[in-house]
Amino acid sequence: MAQTEIPLYSSQIPSSVHAPDQETNKDDIIRNVSKPTLAVYLPEPEKANGTSVIVCPGGGYGVLVMDYEGYRIAKELNKSGIAAFILKYRLPDARIMKDQSIGPLQDAQQAIKTVRERAGEWKINPDKIGIMGFSAGGHLASTAGTHYDSTFIENPRKTSLRPDFMILVYPVISLSDKIGHKGSGTNLLGKTPSAENIKYFSNELQVSKKTPPTFLTHAGDDTVVPVSNSIKFYEALNTHGVPADMHIYSKGEHGYLKTPAFQEWFGRCLQWMQSNRWLPDSK
Repeated sequence: MAQTEIPLYSSQIPSSVHAPDQETNKDDIIRNVSKPTLAVYLPEPEKANGTSVIVCPGGGYGVLVMDYEGYRIAKELNKSGIAAFILKYRLPDARIMKDQSIGPLQDAQQAIKTVRERAGEWKINPDKIGIMGFSAGGHLASTAGTHYDSTFIENPRKTSLRPDFMILVYPVISLSDKIGHKGSGTNLLGKTPSAENIKYFSNELQVSKKTPPTFLTHAGDDTVVPVSNSIKFYEALNTHGVPADMHIYSKGEHGYLKTPAFQEWFGRCLQWMQSNRWLPDSK
């Protein structure tokens, strides 16, 4: 388990509306998150290399799949000397937030800010902070990586909110009718979103030359989140000259529950991190 779990905000949660806490956790599937936290997993000191990753579990912006896309990932990152921070982000809900479309992004920005500002305390490199997301968590991670110039939180020290790299695993990228994941889009933007909001949160349209380098992996037979989400994002990155790796498997469906093997895709992710010098070469 994590060494510690801390409240994401030390004072008032931005955009929050006072309401009873209705969070539930059954079999590590968390619902109704209104009090976001950051679970800190630090590697053994002799293994630590200074790199860190903020992990955003998926769940369609309706739940958080904390075990398979959170705890397990943090432990594996630690094995490679990487500090991991699992973000339990608020799930969009008009009952608890003034603008449900930005609540998760505020939490992702606050997580990046917290990790960067406390880098010395946790003995990590403030220039090697990545963000990793699965499914809708991939949408959140890619939103953080494409919207960092728009600050939705208090940031008096002007700390950079840009992640240094992104790892996106079978991610929701677009909220368009053609390839977007309808459930994620409805939960985030509501049932009748404006065309402006759909465009703003369709992250393949928000890539620039300053978007962080990205690792993408997806399955061609994914019927929940079409592989075209990753392909469109890769094409946008490539168009803007942003270094990116993309690994598409013919089989894997949504969630990689049977194939590819965990060490297959995760090993490629670690190799990508090594090639970009976020990790030292394996000996």
